[in-house]
Parts: sequence; C-alpha cells; structure tokens
Amino acid sequence: MTDVRIPTVRLGAQGPEAGVQGLGCMGMSAMYGPTDTDQARAALDRALELGVTLYDTADFYGTGDNERFLAPFFRAHRDEIVIATKFALSYDPDDRTKRIIRNDPPYIRDAVEGSLKRLGVDVIDLYYMHRRDVNVPIEETVGTMAELVGEGKVKHLGLSEVTADELRAAHAVHPIAAVQSEWSLFSRDIEARVVPAARELGVALVPYSPLGRGFLTGSFTDAGQDLTADDFRRLQPRFTGANASANAALLEPVREIAGAHGATLGQIALAWVQQRATVDGLTVVPVPGTRRASRVEENVGATRITLTEGELARLEPIAAAVAGERYADMTFASAGRE
Repeated sequence: MTDVRIPTVRLGAQGPEAGVQGLGCMGMSAMYGPTDTDQARAALDRALELGVTLYDTADFYGTGDNERFLAPFFRAHRDEIVIATKFALSYDPDDRTKRIIRNDPPYIRDAVEGSLKRLGVDVIDLYYMHRRDVNVPIEETVGTMAELVGEGKVKHLGLSEVTADELRAAHAVHPIAAVQSEWSLFSRDIEARVVPAARELGVALVPYSPLGRGFLTGSFTDAGQDLTADDFRRLQPRFTGANASANAALLEPVREIAGAHGATLGQIALAWVQQRATVDGLTVVPVPGTRRASRVEENVGATRITLTEGELARLEPIAAAVAGERYADMTFASAGRE
C-alpha cells in the first residue's frame, strides 16, 4: 500500500486534532490472549507513519501495564500524537471476574496521578470517564475532571458509554470533546439517542470495537472454541455457541461487498463506521484495536473506501438480527440505562 497519511479532524469544537482513524491499544497488553511486544511496537510505529495520531488506552488495561508499555512510544513522539486514557474501572480484588466502578473526586485525583506517572508525561490530551458510576452525580465527576484541566494535568475531556442525558448534563459543566461507545455493524444502539445528542452538542464520536472485537473480520467464529482461555471474548454472549453460529451467517453481505471492492471483511466493516460521519453528520474517529503492523495498514485502507447507497442498504438490517447482547451485564453500557 502507499504511505499516504490519512486526513485529520477535530474532536469537539475545541478538542484535539487527530487522524480520522485512531488505534485501540488495549489488546497489546490485556484481554485478548497472548501478545508479542515487538509486533505491537511495530504496529505503533506503522500507525504513526500512516497518520494515525489518536492512541487509546486506559488505566484498567492490564491494571496499568498498557500505559507502561505505551509510555516510551508516547514520550518519543509526544508532539505528534494525542494520548487518550481513562479512569473509573478496576477489578474486584476478591473476584477478578467482577469490576468496580468509581467516579468520586478522590478516586479521580488518584487515578490521574497514576496515569501521568505510568505514561511518563506531564499532561493527558484526552481524559475519559471509562464507565458511569450512577451513585455519583455526573456533574460532580465532570466538575472534578474540569479542575484537572484548570490545573494543567488534562487538556480535554471525554466520556465512555454514557446516555444522551448524561452527556448533556456533563457538557453543561465543561465541554466534552468526545464520547466513546461501541459502534459497529453489530452494535448500533447509540444511534437512537446518543448520536443525535453528540451531533447537537458538537461532540465527536469515538467508536470502540468497530470490528465487533474481531468477529466482523471473520478471524474467529466461536470464541469458546477458537480463542485462548484468557481471552475475555469467551465471556461475551454473542460470540459463543448458537449465538456465534447465527451471527457468523450475518457476515455474508459483508463478504460479498468486500469482494466487489477487492477489500477484506474488516475493511468493509470499518468503512461503514467511518461513513457514519457523513450519514449522521458528526465527527467520527473509530479506534480499531490491533497488535500487528499489517492490520494497521489494512484498517487505514478502509478510510479510502466509500460504500454506495445500495451497499449501505444491504448492510442496514444486520444489527437488528444479531443474537446476544454485547455484554453479559448491559447496566455498564449506555443502552442499559437509556
């Protein structure tokens, strides 16, 4: 492929400028089974060469290991990139299958200091609330985040998996640059209320898992059979058993459209997400995750694919036919609280 850099867009009215596609870094350290650090470093380097400048991590990924892994790359290219990290999630020390969510001010202040130290930087470009703690008023949470901006520890604010009402309440306290939520051919629940609210407020959408955690690429068909025991996709309802079989059949139109474009399944799935910017009239910067430079090149190639109206129409029914929820417990996602 050519080394043409992807174009840039601004996240939010006053947010950072970044390439129209970012890079999700979670899998380089956690959640998706064994990783090769040398391959992951090569993926980071290749992404930057191609104009991918938004790098997405969180203190939860590998319990800080992902931030530590990324730190040398971030420091070496500090003026070229947008660092996005998150707070709010941790593991229950008594049960690693359970998560704890905290949005209270003391926790946020401890979290930001921890991230800054692990990342080895003086300021975080985009700081997200990773999940919503309904026991803490969102105005209080965002108020504390806004104080971090005033103190020079954070430049811009983001939210992840919030409802439209939560987004509006937060934005009234301090401008929100971006909302991160799952958005793909398989996951479209945010289109009902969150996307219209983001468009109204001038907030960018940063879709995570735009490739359906790899399922939309055809790289696996049943997580229970195809993935390692430490891969958390084995715990997600739509990727195992009868659900996985039913959902695999939904990929046929994606496969046919890919053939017409001389593209991969993943490129068509990503092109669909990238095209939501035009379809829905707002800034959209997906952050597909990968650990390989070749996949980075493939993903970036999707930014040069434009789907026809007919192709979009063929893809339209897929999400409604998907079997299984995207999480076993949807209360932590925006759709679970709308």
